[in-house]
Amino acid sequence: MAKDLSNYRKSYEKEELLESNCPENPMELFQKWFINADNSEVVEETNAMTVATIGKDGFPKSRVVLLKKYTWEGFIFYTNYNSEKGKAIEDNNHICISFFWPALEQQIIIKGVAEKLAENLSDGYFESRPDGSKLGAWASEQSKVVSSREELDENLKTFEQKFDGKEIPRPKHWGGFLIKPISLEFWQGRPNRMHDRIKYSLQEDFSWKLERLAP
Repeated sequence: MAKDLSNYRKSYEKEELLESNCPENPMELFQKWFINADNSEVVEETNAMTVATIGKDGFPKSRVVLLKKYTWEGFIFYTNYNSEKGKAIEDNNHICISFFWPALEQQIIIKGVAEKLAENLSDGYFESRPDGSKLGAWASEQSKVVSSREELDENLKTFEQKFDGKEIPRPKHWGGFLIKPISLEFWQGRPNRMHDRIKYSLQEDFSWKLERLAP
């Protein structure tokens, strides 16, 4: 099986990213881009982001998860701490997240250090979830090999019965991660593959250094 993709080409011509339009703090630029993407009619699931970790086997692995909150401090998402990604972060909390909005010809690549979110904050978010999602957090031993779809469905039924008519608490193995960024790279597609790449790097005094990278 083979397919030649060498003729797949697109010209990027929508926007430009110049240093003169970049704020001192990259979180301001992130918020500007995110809000613009979120208000756009051509971007679906603006908060979908790729999380890359280094696994116990030494290989990197990327997967798409949903960003649930961003603040001046960083980026928050939730997962099963016993999952493959949860264990990978526990072993090596230096991770990378990225956003790609092809309709806007924009990408943001963020390197950061992940830490578990305070339990009360994970509790608060869990309480806001629909009951079905809460039950799913109990029923699925994320990343574990299962015998069949039926096994998953049976697990869900078990917890539906267990918590029938009761408040569904947050499992201790489920919660949030806060990713504190050390670098943010903003990529804007430009014609002739001469893309704009602006990188912010966190300095020892907690200021941000801005540099342009060659495409």
